[in-house]
Amino acid sequence: MRSFASYISKHLASFVAFILILLFLNTVVYSLTFQKIMTEDYRNSSPQSMLEMTADAATPEQLSDNMIQKLRQNHIWAIYLNANGQSYWSVDLPDEVPESYTIQDVALFSKGYIEDYPVFVWNTNDGLLVLGYPKDSYTKLTSNYYSIAALRRLPIFVLGMLGLDVLCLFCAYYFSKRKIIRNIEPIVSAVETLGDGKPVSVCISGELSKIANSVNKASSILNRQNEARANWISGVSHDIRTPLSMIMGYANRIAENESANKTIRDQAEIVQKQSVKIKELVQDLNLVSQLEYEMQPLHKEVVRLSKLLRSYVADLLNTGISDSYIIGIQIDPDAENAVLECDARLISRAVNNLVQNSMTHNPLGCRILLSLSQTKNIPQLIVQDDGVGLSEKKLQELKEKPHYLEGTNERLDLRHGLGLVLVRQIVAAHGGTMTIDSKINCGCKITLIFSSTDSIQNLT
Repeated sequence: MRSFASYISKHLASFVAFILILLFLNTVVYSLTFQKIMTEDYRNSSPQSMLEMTADAATPEQLSDNMIQKLRQNHIWAIYLNANGQSYWSVDLPDEVPESYTIQDVALFSKGYIEDYPVFVWNTNDGLLVLGYPKDSYTKLTSNYYSIAALRRLPIFVLGMLGLDVLCLFCAYYFSKRKIIRNIEPIVSAVETLGDGKPVSVCISGELSKIANSVNKASSILNRQNEARANWISGVSHDIRTPLSMIMGYANRIAENESANKTIRDQAEIVQKQSVKIKELVQDLNLVSQLEYEMQPLHKEVVRLSKLLRSYVADLLNTGISDSYIIGIQIDPDAENAVLECDARLISRAVNNLVQNSMTHNPLGCRILLSLSQTKNIPQLIVQDDGVGLSEKKLQELKEKPHYLEGTNERLDLRHGLGLVLVRQIVAAHGGTMTIDSKINCGCKITLIFSSTDSIQNLT
């Protein structure tokens, strides 16, 4: 957790540093944008400087030629008034500007304008010096003056810089997010894969390397546990086979011994049947474990599903099942030539488990229908019966958490648990899905759907 906090802190610090750099760049751009205006308006050509230079070069009789030239270069007009408001002289005075003023006029224009010309005044010993600037050059307030050009440029500057800042912040956010996702995504993906029980290996350098190492360590531990669990199940299954074979052999000999008591022979037959159930249960448990941890190699071949179903039903009928079970098969014409690249042995095992489930849970007999259809090159294999069905609670349990540890009861009867888990694992190993539909006294319908990505085609 510390490494992740350090990683986030580093990115926050980088973002703060980026904002500071952005503010510095704004200041630089502002300086470059308004440098010329500031230089012109607040240095040698500023109204304050021009007033001082003009006052130094002015007398009641005249103004120096050099100063007149400088005023004209800056498009400034001038007038020098005496104490009575009359003009000593003027330079480039506009026609609409009067040459004489009353004391009230002086009070008005000294802080503002004369005929919309911004004017600036300087009081001398001989009178009042007035400098007038072009109408669109300055705007005046009671206490200061501002460049109209600067004020006109200011909104454009503010909007432009604001847009640029937003763009820069968005780019910083976007690339920072991409970098974070690029670094975190392998870990998230590895955790999701780890959640599916599959081993992972994450290689990340930098601040998140410790988290990656923790994920790899957890994966290694789970992998060892899964291997130990699978090996233990496989070992137990192997160890059971020998004594179970002996039990089945002796039970069979006793059951076939005509000299033995009938009760003993019946009990031996029961032992033999239950031993077969134990054998099948151990085989299913071992196969589920191997499929769950992907230790079961699939021997895939192109199989015509209609042929597989017919062969299975024929073999099932040849075993001599009870007459209380009616086995039917229905194959749609469109699915007659449907083939699937699969492990035929496992698919047959899945179908057999579904049929045996129907028979086990309907001891009084039922109809069992095996049907095959195909929609858009996606075959659907359905096993359904008209027996007792399942309750809503049990059906929900099977959909949410089917687990083979709940697969047997005290009589070793295979329930809707391990058998369906095995079927689900087999179908999943072939890239398909399994759905269950059942109601009390309305039978049970289980559909196996194999996606079109599993090398499915039609024989021609």
